[in-house]
Amino acid sequence: MSDETPICSAKGCRADAVWVLAWNNPKIHTPERRKTWLACEEHREHLSQFLGVRGFLKDVVKLEDWEAPENS
Repeated sequence: MSDETPICSAKGCRADAVWVLAWNNPKIHTPERRKTWLACEEHREHLSQFLGVRGFLKDVVKLEDWEAPENS
């Protein structure tokens, strides 16, 4: 695991990430596949809406509670 603090995925933002937004584009990803964006408190809603209106957003979880799926 890296010692670097994860940062927000919003363009130009360098704030510490607090949230994990798990998403999937059904046109190119298998149903179980989860891509992730990280979000600070300020950008969580904006990034969630961006993914949500496209039907991509699957889950929003606190970074400390996120468990990435195991690679088989």
